[in-house]
Amino acid sequence: MDATQGLPHPLLHPLAHARARWQRWWHNRLPRQDVLLLTQRNVYILPTRAGLMLAATLLVLLAASINYQLNLGYLLTFLLAGSAIVSIPVSHGTLRGLTLSLQPPESRFAGSPTPLHINLNHSRKSPRHGIGLSLPGSGHWVWSDVPAQGSSHLELLLPGGPRGRHPIPTLTAETHFPLGLFRVWTVWRPASSLLTYPQPEAHPPPLPVGEPHSTGAAVRQTPSGEFDGLRPYRRGDPLKAIVWKKAAKTDELVSRDSQQSQAVELWLDLALAGGGSLEQRLSRLCAWVLEAEEAEVDYGLRLGPLELLPSHGEGHKRRCLEALALY
Repeated sequence: MDATQGLPHPLLHPLAHARARWQRWWHNRLPRQDVLLLTQRNVYILPTRAGLMLAATLLVLLAASINYQLNLGYLLTFLLAGSAIVSIPVSHGTLRGLTLSLQPPESRFAGSPTPLHINLNHSRKSPRHGIGLSLPGSGHWVWSDVPAQGSSHLELLLPGGPRGRHPIPTLTAETHFPLGLFRVWTVWRPASSLLTYPQPEAHPPPLPVGEPHSTGAAVRQTPSGEFDGLRPYRRGDPLKAIVWKKAAKTDELVSRDSQQSQAVELWLDLALAGGGSLEQRLSRLCAWVLEAEEAEVDYGLRLGPLELLPSHGEGHKRRCLEALALY
């Protein structure tokens, strides 16, 4: 067996490197926009392998027809060539005039895939067929038809990545309609970005002990490790004080203890998140934020010099998770 079998050709590395650099240069020149109107300025066309094979076959047929003076050969050659030429504006017009729009993606936790929702809008009276969208390097295409004066919805799955804010990668839309002889495509750089939160720790330790409020009251923590801003339900407690999320999970009615909540403050501090790596500590803080929010208690977040004052609610949770993602 040849020892070099299966090894890449030495010329492939320089060619691939040059191609990658050229693509990066080209993509960086494209403006970032979440809504892209396809015109003849940003829609490109080249023959496919099938188109090149047809061109070679037509040349052979033409040479044979000239050599042997075959009238039927001329007829077949020019009929096929005419069909291929007519398909050029049809293929190009399949993308031209479409509007691609991206819905801003929702934030996700690290490692979780993110769906990208894309609408294809068309205002003309003829339908468009065989339009595909793909992420770079994925090799996975999502195909759809667009009805006349209508729209179509496509969904691409963006693989999960590390925490932080990441730009949406460049997307490619293409079609081979109607004969598959020409590849018509466009390159799209969305302007939206994706915010990725840290992955919550699977089994975090109990919430940290609350800190005394400005009144200097004593601080307690329940034996189960829960923050002592909750107490068992008492007859006469207002409905708004009941923690319904906990009741739905444990079938146990508990109420927020307003007196204790005013006496202590729950602070989720990076310095109290253990001695692991930064990512492990942020993962633990993320789990604590979700746990405190589920318990519906006020909590603050400290990340070095950054402090988010104690509060609760969906808006406060998003601000805390965003701070963890961007730290």
